[in-house]
Amino acid sequence: MKYYAGIFPVILISILAPILILLVLDHLFDIFNNKRKRISFVASSFFLFLLFAFFAYINDYNRARPEAKNYLVGNENVNVSKTSFGYLFDGKSKNRAIIFYPGAKVDTTAYAPMLFEIAERGIDCFLIDMPLRLAILGENKADEILAQYKYEEYYMMGHSLGGVVASKYAHDHYETICGLILLASYTQNTIYHNIQTISMYGSNDGVLDKEAYNQNKINFPINVEEYIIEGGNHTQFGCYDLQLGDNEATITYEEQKKITIDKIFEIFGDEEEYDPSL
Repeated sequence: MKYYAGIFPVILISILAPILILLVLDHLFDIFNNKRKRISFVASSFFLFLLFAFFAYINDYNRARPEAKNYLVGNENVNVSKTSFGYLFDGKSKNRAIIFYPGAKVDTTAYAPMLFEIAERGIDCFLIDMPLRLAILGENKADEILAQYKYEEYYMMGHSLGGVVASKYAHDHYETICGLILLASYTQNTIYHNIQTISMYGSNDGVLDKEAYNQNKINFPINVEEYIIEGGNHTQFGCYDLQLGDNEATITYEEQKKITIDKIFEIFGDEEEYDPSL
């Protein structure tokens, strides 16, 4: 997956910039006339530029479209609350909950519309707010939820890098997690057969590393449900503008969202069909 495509130019600039500044200053003023001063300047400049580049990189993220914020307000069917870990979409379910890990450098609230509708239909949803919008920095965020809430069944769900990290959590907690939903993602860890797994991606996805996806299929359980959304892309699993490197979708965001939600309930069943003994 092309998670870090934008970081390489940043690193290159961070390395070259202090060296260039050093050469210019030295040429103009001849102020670095001994080796120790040169080394000290290069080291401190490199650190400062790298720090600047890092914060510039993490703050260049995909922001949720304005309409996504509308789903942070509850209605008669779903209560939405801000929590220490992110958001809880509390619908009619008392038995089942999804723990969602967002994609890298994507505004957390971009996933609110999909999770709101899932909760409204019958599975409560926890939307995790990751440190610096990178799921790899919050792999065990689900621990807080498992400690506070007592649902009969938990499903891990994630988009892109969030799915990779969510699948590792499912692997490490196979006795607690009973389902895994991957959106434009894959797992680098073996998923045990007791964890019902769904893998979905769009046919127009330009971000998902298909080679890595195919290489890691060996980690899926034998009963995995793989589904390609015709006309869908990488971006439209969230409510934000086209992601760098992605292809245009030939279906709308609303269409891709509906297909995704329908597939989830096709596999796990609607609330009135749910039987925890199965």
